[in-house]
Amino acid sequence: MTDLFAPAEVRNAVDLLGARSVIRLVTEIDDNGAIPPRRLANTLPDLSSHQQRYATGAARAHGLARTTPGVGLELTYTGAELADLYDAAACWARRHACPTPVCEFSKRIRYVLDLLTPSLLAEGADGSSWPLGVRLLSAEAVADLGRVRTLMLQWLADNRHVTRVPEPELVA
Repeated sequence: MTDLFAPAEVRNAVDLLGARSVIRLVTEIDDNGAIPPRRLANTLPDLSSHQQRYATGAARAHGLARTTPGVGLELTYTGAELADLYDAAACWARRHACPTPVCEFSKRIRYVLDLLTPSLLAEGADGSSWPLGVRLLSAEAVADLGRVRTLMLQWLADNRHVTRVPEPELVA
């Protein structure tokens, strides 16, 4: 795989994919199906209305979800693949008790994304730039994390639009 990412691209992707509200929205739809119209607040009561708007707006803008008349908010193929990536990251974190043995799903995902971030950069493309927290893990845990890294790199390569740095707005 030759797709490498600049620091700003990785930061954009991790900020989006690691947002608790996006994680909650994607996994809720993946686990339970489309969210019917006007049912978002009842479906995700732990998120503020601002977080719900951010999550749905970001998911639509990045092609993770779409609204289908008569069905509601549902995942796209890209969103379903992201849900699979989230599951792989959470499985790794649970198996290796990271960040703690008992932890909220979205915190596990963010923890794994933060661990992977240095190795997603162009200068860390060989996986040699693991942070100290990874280097302290067992060889088995690092190997397992390498598989999650491969999935993440593939997902990002297939969805390059998620990494794009927004153009600065011109003020008139």
